[in-house]
Amino acid sequence: MIEDARDTPAWGAAIDALARRILGSAHRPLRLREHEDERRSFEYRADGGTLTVSATDPIAAAVGLHTYLRRVCGRSVSWDTVLPLPVSSLPDAPPTRGVAEVDRTYHLNFCTTGYTAAYWNWADWEREIDWMALHGVTTPLTLTGHEAVLYDTYVRLGMDEERVREFIGGPGYLPWQYMGNLDHFAGPMPRSWIEGHRELGRRVLERQRALGMTPVLPGFTGHVPPSLAPGRTGSRTWQGLVTHVLVPTDPLYTTLCAEIVETQKELFDTDHQYAIDPFIEMIPVDSDPGFPGLVARATIEGLTRADPRAVWFLQTWPFSYQSDFWSPERVEAFLDAIPDDHLHLLDLWAEYDPQWSRFHAFGGTPWTWCALLNFGGRTDPMADLQGAADRIGAAKDSAHPPEGIGLSMEATRNNPAFFELVVDQAWTRTGRVEEEWLPDFVAQRYGPGHDPALLEGWRGLLRTVLGASGVRIFPEQFNGVLTLRPHYRHLEDSSALRAEVTALVWYPWPDLLAAWERLVAGAETDPLAVEGPLGHDLVDVAMAVLSRVADHRYLEMVEHLDHHPELPEGDLERFLEVFDDLDALLETRPEYRYRTWEAKATSWATGTEDHRVLTDNARRILTVWTTLDDPRLDDYAGRLWSGLVGGYYRPRWESWGEGASLAVHEPDRAQARLDDRLTEHADRFLRRGAPLPPRSTEGTLALSRRLLDRYGGDATPSGRPQAEGIGPDQSAEPWSL
Repeated sequence: MIEDARDTPAWGAAIDALARRILGSAHRPLRLREHEDERRSFEYRADGGTLTVSATDPIAAAVGLHTYLRRVCGRSVSWDTVLPLPVSSLPDAPPTRGVAEVDRTYHLNFCTTGYTAAYWNWADWEREIDWMALHGVTTPLTLTGHEAVLYDTYVRLGMDEERVREFIGGPGYLPWQYMGNLDHFAGPMPRSWIEGHRELGRRVLERQRALGMTPVLPGFTGHVPPSLAPGRTGSRTWQGLVTHVLVPTDPLYTTLCAEIVETQKELFDTDHQYAIDPFIEMIPVDSDPGFPGLVARATIEGLTRADPRAVWFLQTWPFSYQSDFWSPERVEAFLDAIPDDHLHLLDLWAEYDPQWSRFHAFGGTPWTWCALLNFGGRTDPMADLQGAADRIGAAKDSAHPPEGIGLSMEATRNNPAFFELVVDQAWTRTGRVEEEWLPDFVAQRYGPGHDPALLEGWRGLLRTVLGASGVRIFPEQFNGVLTLRPHYRHLEDSSALRAEVTALVWYPWPDLLAAWERLVAGAETDPLAVEGPLGHDLVDVAMAVLSRVADHRYLEMVEHLDHHPELPEGDLERFLEVFDDLDALLETRPEYRYRTWEAKATSWATGTEDHRVLTDNARRILTVWTTLDDPRLDDYAGRLWSGLVGGYYRPRWESWGEGASLAVHEPDRAQARLDDRLTEHADRFLRRGAPLPPRSTEGTLALSRRLLDRYGGDATPSGRPQAEGIGPDQSAEPWSL
């Protein structure tokens, strides 16, 4: 044990309360100690039913607690773990030390609040904050309550209260308001929401700080209501939506930047860290190469006027997303305008498109390696686990290694293995994932006594859908047909469609089916375990299989129409049954039900108008995103959720099938008719929501077995004999529909 450990740390009560929430009746008061060390570290030991954890800080202590639970009790806490853990005692354990590999662990993306946490209440946030602490998160991006900051600031500046609420827009779209992408959209902001989230934001930040986290709060991006500065703003467009920004040389720019920080300090205090992205997916309003530097100087002047210790957290996403504009010279001019001690860079998509290597580790500016993977909250189980571990290792070994490791997904609650692996790298270093990390992950996810078949199933997943080496997992390129807006363009070139469909199966198809079989068989030895993470995983692997089955059945129909005027009898029904089967399985898990999402949204409504805004936001962002007449973001957040698969996506494809024969002879007329039908479907969904799926008498396990028996014996995704040319095609580009 470390000799200079001191008794009764100030953070002891917060960590003990965390342990109580995780362990329930098995909780025994922990012996918590604080020690000094050159690096963040913990040490635990257990003797006679008492667990002692010594740490440099509260987050290190939480990691020590979780490490003990994982290694000694065989239990981990993931997003879908049933709590409290089924731990009846605290077994003895010798002194075990852990040392952090990096100084900080960052968590969340602006978009995560829109795609996952938009409607969370305190119970949801408490659960997430506990997950953060146990996984070592030191630096969470915290947006909750920022609408109150904007509201108070603009009202103090003399704006009418109703105009401010109109400018802020709908609750479901707040992250894009904060980033400056949109205003006056899908609102107005309900008064009750502002007040409720003012209090929720305080509570969230209080808990995060009690556990030793230093939250990052939003700052001013230059985006303003145009009425606040008539004739003094420039306009810009994001996905067809126009917003207005102040010229950085306008004195109001630095004044507003400082005022927002001051208001935020009054409401929520500060940890001196501010997330500001003035150019996120938007080219600067002035093409002068020096203009970004002017924005940088005005921003840092405003920040430090209100908070001399301010550190600007900047996402490097623009440098990747619009790399043609953000040349090395422009990036250097922008970053050089910000003192290094006031800047921290987040390399947002480092698992696929790292900017740190492109820009020579940002010239020594502090930075964090982040994993994004998930765009829009898509639920497809795909990732490159080994590639992520390798790239983190390379960054750590570079001349200017990252100060932190981060998770910057656009939505949580998906692909748990990928995100657990990445966050583990803040405290460890993984070489070969299959040998060094996966066995412990599976054992701790399912607990003692799980069937060995489950590990074999996960090994199969690692070699197939979780081994997406070199595959660009990006929504504009990598969709599959289930959430695709139907069209008849594929009838013009079925060979291109074939290349795209086969490229999605870059692994031996039987290997994925074998992994599914092993997970189902392993679950059948302990059906009660299906209530927890195992049930989530059964749905995920079925989703992986049925998504590709749908693709290939669609391909067969398109190729048939190359040579025949009509679809064979039963082919459309055979395609649509995939939607029915997947919808039924998704319905067995609450996290995969669309109605869970909408019910969470409407729980914040206090009147008819609130209810209208909240239902509209919940429905709109997952479907058309913006408006019915603008398809640019249609299905960007496409979710494989019950109610959407069967109640929204399926009717669209049914309409496609009904017009397929006409499309062979009169493609323009057929497409116009289909577009009208799709608009009708979307309008109906926005007004009425998803129909309730049929109630199933089968649970997750029984239905998994039935679907495995139906789809799991096929040598090809279509279930029909392999045609010439079908098979994994490593050279083909990913799906670009």
